[in-house]
Amino acid sequence: MSSNSKIRDPERDMTTQEQVADDTQTDVVPAHADAGHHAAPIEPRGGGRTFGILLALVLLFAIGYGLHIRSSSEKQLARATGEAAILSVHVVSPTLGSSAQDLVLPGNVQAFIETPIYSRTNGYLKKWYFDIGAHVRKGQLLAEIETPEVDQQLQQSRAELERMQANMELAGVTSNRWQSLLSKHAVSQQEADQARSNYIAAQAAVGASKANVGRLVQLQSYERIVAPFDGVITARNTDIGDLIDAGSGTSNPRELFHLASVGKLRVYVAVPEVYADSIRDGDSATLTQDSNPVEKAPGTIVRNAKAIDRATRTLNVEVDIDNTKGTLLPGAYVFVHFHLPSGAHTVTIPSNTLLFRAEGLRVGVVHGDRVQLTPVTIGHDYGNSVEITSGLNASDQIILDPPDSLTSGIKVHVETQRVQGQS
Repeated sequence: MSSNSKIRDPERDMTTQEQVADDTQTDVVPAHADAGHHAAPIEPRGGGRTFGILLALVLLFAIGYGLHIRSSSEKQLARATGEAAILSVHVVSPTLGSSAQDLVLPGNVQAFIETPIYSRTNGYLKKWYFDIGAHVRKGQLLAEIETPEVDQQLQQSRAELERMQANMELAGVTSNRWQSLLSKHAVSQQEADQARSNYIAAQAAVGASKANVGRLVQLQSYERIVAPFDGVITARNTDIGDLIDAGSGTSNPRELFHLASVGKLRVYVAVPEVYADSIRDGDSATLTQDSNPVEKAPGTIVRNAKAIDRATRTLNVEVDIDNTKGTLLPGAYVFVHFHLPSGAHTVTIPSNTLLFRAEGLRVGVVHGDRVQLTPVTIGHDYGNSVEITSGLNASDQIILDPPDSLTSGIKVHVETQRVQGQS
């Protein structure tokens, strides 16, 4: 409608009012026309209500969908949280058998015969003939000692022996003479027996004097220090002019030389009690040392202590080595390889599978998706692996690098199996 149509006509309005007044007095039907005139705007109100309902439905759908999305997200988060709470582990199976077939233990090398050499007489060192590292033969002269006191004592003892012998000869002549006189009844039996007794006493005195002379001769022979056996001089603790004391004359005598026989060596090894039954006299062994790991010296088990040491719970075993070439030195630290039969029920596992608990050594064994802490017994520790003598089977799956919080019964997730021994 234009703006001109909105301008009211007073005369027209008056006529219209009069007509309405007349119609009202005569008939009420036109009221329906008014009703129809006012009902026309109701249609937009019905369309707005429908739109509002649709809008409300959309809002409810959006709210429901949002709640559904949120619920799904919460469920996924709970599921992810639950999965994250499950411990992921790597497992490995034990190796059947054991490296105990080559049992390696430390050992101490000793000379087959080794002795310190002392002096048995007092004096001064006159000369020495061999220094350290020298190879000597049995009976070879090592040093000489001057013993003037012993020499003088020997001369005096020999002179005393001559006097005793003279007295003995006189006592013998006297005894024979008295025996002759006794046969003629010129002397009494008592006098003849007395002469006989004097002769016997003189013989005993001569014997004692001879023994003393022999002792001093022996002491004089100790002026010469000789090698008691073939070997190597490993120490020389004296020099020319040193005052030498007899070995038994002081509480702490000083050794002159130290001699060791190195053609054959002894190696003493402390074998753990668990392997004691596998050690047999006559079995072979091999020696290696860090200074020359390529060189391997063959040896033989010759004897063992036949008893377990209470302090160390080990068996002392002796292995003899032929050292003619001089490859090993007395006092060296070596490793002895014993070739033992493998145990029927032993397995080997990495060292990083062990759990040290107050109740004892444990490993985590996975059964399905649960963990069982299993007690085990170690036979021998090889460093990066250990021998297990009881508690495990070759088919078990054990956890690598188990956390300290690991307990029996917890659920775990087994990841891709790793190579044994990796950490």
